[in-house]
Amino acid sequence: MKLVIQIPCYNEEDSLPTTIADLPKKITGIDEIAVLVVDDGSTDDTAVIARSLGATVVRHTKNRGLAAAFMTGIHAALAMDADIIVNTDADNQYRGEHIPDLIRPVLEKRADMVVGVRPITRIEHFSLLKKVLQRVGSAVVRLASGTSVEDAPSGFRALSREAALRITVFSDYSYTLETIIQCGLKNLVVATVPVTVNPPTRPSRLFRSTIGYVWRSVLTIGRILLLYRSFRFLALAGGIIFTAGFVLGLRFLFYFFLGQGDGHIQSLLLGAVLLITGFQTFLIGIIADLIAANRKMLEEIQYHQRRSTLICRDEDSSRRS
Repeated sequence: MKLVIQIPCYNEEDSLPTTIADLPKKITGIDEIAVLVVDDGSTDDTAVIARSLGATVVRHTKNRGLAAAFMTGIHAALAMDADIIVNTDADNQYRGEHIPDLIRPVLEKRADMVVGVRPITRIEHFSLLKKVLQRVGSAVVRLASGTSVEDAPSGFRALSREAALRITVFSDYSYTLETIIQCGLKNLVVATVPVTVNPPTRPSRLFRSTIGYVWRSVLTIGRILLLYRSFRFLALAGGIIFTAGFVLGLRFLFYFFLGQGDGHIQSLLLGAVLLITGFQTFLIGIIADLIAANRKMLEEIQYHQRRSTLICRDEDSSRRS
């Protein structure tokens, strides 16, 4: 049983030695532990330091973002014949001592992905707004995925080989919310374990301000709803708009039968526009649902291609042995 711990990095030469030193060297049930550093176009000596610490390094020639670095790490870990993949942050936010607890549900085949849940309300360096957004984002993810993850933005997670083969991140911002939703929709079991965090070593590089964080979080949540719950989201929006137009139409008819219709022509015009817009939104929802079905088929084909590649490589290695 091989565990690969992947660490996406961008200019982390200062914190990387501490992060790697904190990782466990032996875990019961694991035969081999490998460290994989994904250098996302760093301009410092992140890659050099990672290699000197015994880590395998894969590198982007330019910074492509956290989501791309995560998926590059997943592909590289699978190529390293990982049975379990753990993702952790390079700034040593998450404590390495929790990794045995994190992978235990996967080892025992009770879960396909395990998310480390932080004590959000007790983390002092999180602002009140960030704590609220964490809760809102997690609630949306639970609704969209059918899972019970209380800390969806947590990047501290373990994945089985099956889960790693099946997930594909479309976002270019972050992978955390989307991967949970994908696992839920693909009937992969998602579990959680409580974890604690270390004090911050530097400001977050994922967002530069609270306003930026709010804006990107809202966009991410909205995109997730459109991508994975398109029909439900658009049908609901279309229904609300259509109902508003219907009510305005009834209002005009009420005054019309009282002989006062001339003074309420605006209600008729606005109602007609809302009725048409609501109906069109509903039709767009149907089209989006058909596109989503096509995406699911493509994801299934991609999964079988990835799995076949691993099987062929394993058979080739066995023949060589």
